[in-house]
Amino acid sequence: MRPLLILLACVLVLTGCDQPQKPRASFHNTDVTGLDYAKGFSLTDHNGAHRSLEDFRGKVVLVFFGFTHCPDVCPSTLSEMAGIMQALGPDAERFQVLFITLDPERDTPELLASFVPAFHPAFLGLTADQASIDKVAKDFKVFAQKVPGKDGRSYTIDHTAGSYVFDAQGHIRLFVRHGQPGDLLLNDLKHLLAGA
Repeated sequence: MRPLLILLACVLVLTGCDQPQKPRASFHNTDVTGLDYAKGFSLTDHNGAHRSLEDFRGKVVLVFFGFTHCPDVCPSTLSEMAGIMQALGPDAERFQVLFITLDPERDTPELLASFVPAFHPAFLGLTADQASIDKVAKDFKVFAQKVPGKDGRSYTIDHTAGSYVFDAQGHIRLFVRHGQPGDLLLNDLKHLLAGA
């Protein structure tokens, strides 16, 4: 019985050895390929157009959740992405940045239209009613919580500061932590664009 088990184990190990194996991509940012979340969205952009992830097939897409009154993380992330767009050169046409507001109460389409494209004209701000935003944030596993200001009227929002990157086929591939060096993300994006 033992020789039969050894023979069976060898057959299983050797099965597929004649098939060339596709090398798995080696990313600098967190590889989340194959995870079963962040499947998409149905929102409205700052121009009033209905948008879903499928609208951007053929492009590598970076999704960031934030709000226009954000004092630091949101503007710094959008500034970094503007630098990435410039560094990509002609490939920037195949890279889309989407900013999903977590604060639709204050972030009107008009405010998003003046805020988001100020960093780069190709960037899009997305919004919806609060229930729809909450649903998308939950699907992306984004933490978001209102924090009241000292005056009782104003507030800020504590939220996940990372970004999500989808390949040109619409599959989630990367989670990018805030503060990662831009050249590392640039290399990862070039890798995804090369495979588009």
